[in-house]
Amino acid sequence: MSRRIDKSWVILRSIENGEHDRCVDLFRRPDGSFGFEEFRRDAEDVGAWTPVACHSGAAYSSMDDALGAAVKAVVWLGGALKEAQLRC
Repeated sequence: MSRRIDKSWVILRSIENGEHDRCVDLFRRPDGSFGFEEFRRDAEDVGAWTPVACHSGAAYSSMDDALGAAVKAVVWLGGALKEAQLRC
């Protein structure tokens, strides 16, 4: 688990890019708010996920709102979501 994801938060969805070296986690907090954080995974980090931004502090009223904000904030995310849709 990442350093920026509190243990009380529930990860609802984790979306990776095609290279599997970037990830966005969407989560729900105990207070019912939602959020997201972006991570990277590099070989020199022995495969550990490292946060690359400070998005987890923002709160959204729904997972859809958090996902929409993530797509706007994370450059590669929209393309990854489209690729996932095409595979289904």
